[in-house]
Amino acid sequence: MFLSHLGLQNFRSYTKSSFDFTDNTTVIIGPNTAGKSNLMEAIFLLASGKSFRAERKEMMIKFRREMARVKGTASNAVEMVKVHEATSNVAKAEGAVSLEVMLTTGQVQGIKTPLTRYLVNDVPKRRVDFAGILSAVLFAPSDLEIIIDGPSLRREFLNNVLEQVSLEYRQALVQYEKGLRQRNALLEMMRETGKRSPASYGVGRNAQQLSYWSDLLIRYGQIIAREREAFLNFVNEQEKSLFQFRVEYDRSEISEKRLEQYAREEIAAASTLVGPHRDDFSIRMHANGNSANESELRDVRFFGSRGQQRLAILQLKLLQIDYIEKIRGERPLLLLDDIFSELDESHIQHVLGIVDKQQTILTTTHEEFITSYLKREENTEIIHLTEHS
Repeated sequence: MFLSHLGLQNFRSYTKSSFDFTDNTTVIIGPNTAGKSNLMEAIFLLASGKSFRAERKEMMIKFRREMARVKGTASNAVEMVKVHEATSNVAKAEGAVSLEVMLTTGQVQGIKTPLTRYLVNDVPKRRVDFAGILSAVLFAPSDLEIIIDGPSLRREFLNNVLEQVSLEYRQALVQYEKGLRQRNALLEMMRETGKRSPASYGVGRNAQQLSYWSDLLIRYGQIIAREREAFLNFVNEQEKSLFQFRVEYDRSEISEKRLEQYAREEIAAASTLVGPHRDDFSIRMHANGNSANESELRDVRFFGSRGQQRLAILQLKLLQIDYIEKIRGERPLLLLDDIFSELDESHIQHVLGIVDKQQTILTTTHEEFITSYLKREENTEIIHLTEHS
């Protein structure tokens, strides 16, 4: 499966544009203001149903417009329908699937509208059934923040990996986040009414509600944790050609016993204090570059150089590709956004050595950064963008 066509309307800097892609490698060249990252964001949106950089979906809509549209065609999708249960009944006979995301400000021509609509072959879908039809792995300069920033970005990374390979994970995550909001709202109400102890609610309605949402979080939280652990175990088991490390999963286990243990603190904080929404993981390297002795492993976040941190996240992304291939039976689309500014020559060559193993779309500011290796490839296409593309 590969992305063969992309159409944009009022998306970021694009008023109306379309692009065709080869099933091998496409190089997009243009200055920093040409919209290269916007293009990558649109492709990632088709794969995941969400942006990798916008805090709010409305931010992806072109200034002073009410609606944006991103539409793509995933070709050779016969293999895709075997691994994506939710859409196997809508794949076209010729093996092409139309994917579309419509974004609005909440109102179009005075009529109230949903902020986001997802369509597969023009049939409306929930995001849980849309995400992962087209699988993609993105490597961008901002990915370094996964290592150096807070746990929420590392949890989001895990979600981006697992939502593309597991319908059960997507469903569990939706239910868990819904239950978390409801349980936290109930805890806040308990705090505001002066009930500092769950026991003070006896067997009343609020106690029953709290028990219901607690059971829901436990059920779906265990699914989320199991899938996260499986992926991180895979990462630890694989050979690493770029950078040797081990991942340590800091799992916030959720169970009836743990929720009871933190009951008073949760009411005081009006927040659920344990569960996958508190998970984290760390990437640990050996101080001397050898990870054989686990007792000497150090967190690359604190002890690694910026160069080592870049290599660690790139290695993690390459293992993400392998994991998706293992589960889905096909390699995902690889998106490389301005990697030439982030890596040295030897590691650029390593990355370029895998571009022909799957469909790859990469961006750069200067054509001279593209090696003769890519230019010789028969299936390599070059797209030039200008500031007004």
